[in-house]
Amino acid sequence: MAAPTPSFTMAPCVNPVAVGGLSILLSVLFVKKLISNRKRANCRLPPAVSGLPVIGNLLQLTEKKPHKTFTKWAEVYGPIYSIKTGASTVIVLNSAEVAKEAMVTRFSSISTRKLSSALTMLTHDKTMVATSDYNDFHKMVKRYILGNVLGSSAQRQHRGHRDTMMENISSKLHAHVKNFPLQDVNFREIFETELFGIALKEALGNDVNSIYVDELGKTLSREEIFNILVTDFMEGAIEVDWRDFFPYLKWIPNSSFERKIQQTCLHREVVMNALISDQKKRIALGEEKNCFLDYLLSEAKTLRDDQLMMLLWETIIETSDTTLVTTEWAIYELAKDPERQDKLYRQIQDICGSQKISEEHLSKLTYLNAVFHETIRKYSPAPVVPLRYAHEDTELGGYYIPAGSEIAINIYGCNMNKKQWEDPEEWNPERFLNGEYDPSDLYKTMAFGAGKRSCAGSLQAMLISCTSIGRLVQEYEWRLKDGEEANIDTLGLTTRKLQPLHTMIKPRN
Repeated sequence: MAAPTPSFTMAPCVNPVAVGGLSILLSVLFVKKLISNRKRANCRLPPAVSGLPVIGNLLQLTEKKPHKTFTKWAEVYGPIYSIKTGASTVIVLNSAEVAKEAMVTRFSSISTRKLSSALTMLTHDKTMVATSDYNDFHKMVKRYILGNVLGSSAQRQHRGHRDTMMENISSKLHAHVKNFPLQDVNFREIFETELFGIALKEALGNDVNSIYVDELGKTLSREEIFNILVTDFMEGAIEVDWRDFFPYLKWIPNSSFERKIQQTCLHREVVMNALISDQKKRIALGEEKNCFLDYLLSEAKTLRDDQLMMLLWETIIETSDTTLVTTEWAIYELAKDPERQDKLYRQIQDICGSQKISEEHLSKLTYLNAVFHETIRKYSPAPVVPLRYAHEDTELGGYYIPAGSEIAINIYGCNMNKKQWEDPEEWNPERFLNGEYDPSDLYKTMAFGAGKRSCAGSLQAMLISCTSIGRLVQEYEWRLKDGEEANIDTLGLTTRKLQPLHTMIKPRN
């Protein structure tokens, strides 16, 4: 009997065509991966700053002013280089050219925010225009905030708030001179108070002197409200959670950090909710206001309560901080430099005559515009743009940037770049009068970003700051209090003066 012929029949679930197709697919993927690896090997990576194993360059960044360290490294490694912060690779950009390439040309590859743990909590997981990823939510809420608070049409509607602010500041300064003629004035205290008033009116419809907060069991003064909504956030935003640098150790608790940030968030939430609730009573009585809250309640019905709260708070923080930083430093520099202060005063007299300076005069006041732009160049309100990360392979400055890299745009470094700016450490408004820069270009110093993520509040900051600087110089002679010139330290990763500006003032007429 013949031996049985072995059977090689395939299992019914295996299709020879599918097997062949899978083999081809795997071969293609293998070749593609091989080509990609070779391409990576042949591409130029940005130069790397020398560091230590595991921790990388963290020990070189212990001071809470990394923008200055980044700028020093740029003198050695060039305008684009990489550093290691624990497990992460960060590409640092230090020139306007490569920064604009990142923010405009390569925007689609690096449009996603990479926030610290502190900012993630403080921004309610990116529930803000400034920190949200570029998606449908971002586009929607930016449209809301531009259309009703910060855009050109909204600014025309809120003109009365700005005019009232200037009259209040002028009255307070005149009262100070009358009552305390030999005493220095705390410029920040007066300016910040009035600026906060504008922020509250634009966001909620009314200025607020106090508010009872049920969860805290007490009535908060205006100063306490400001500290909770603005100051505490500024301080919390620069808090560092060491686990950000070692994500694989996230399971280890960091109780003190978490407790501090959570308390800041909780206080902000209960205060904002108390303010919103108070204004809802006004609305229920039929008293409508031209403010962001009234618009959101009537038109933005898809927003959750927490999203509405965060958007209202964002307009308050943006109005209250950036404009103060710029105006305070401009007055500091003018008070330190009588010749330039007099030059500005003479131009104001030539253009305005006996009229009080107004927003209609701004386009003609070229030296005032130069003062504004030079101030935001030297004292960029946000020295480093919040981190982004490359979600796909891309290229910057001729270098290959692998997907997953974090991108730090050092605005301070861009504006201290000696190849772009002559004597960048010097405050010199004349550099903006030589025809090289367009006076109407708000983005030449990168202080307001560029591209699709440019700062929504740039127009308001310019209007308030320029009008304030001009009016203050028109009405008073400014000089620094003794010892004030050396008082230039700033608050952490910001250019906000650590100590308020104190000056001596003398009415011109």
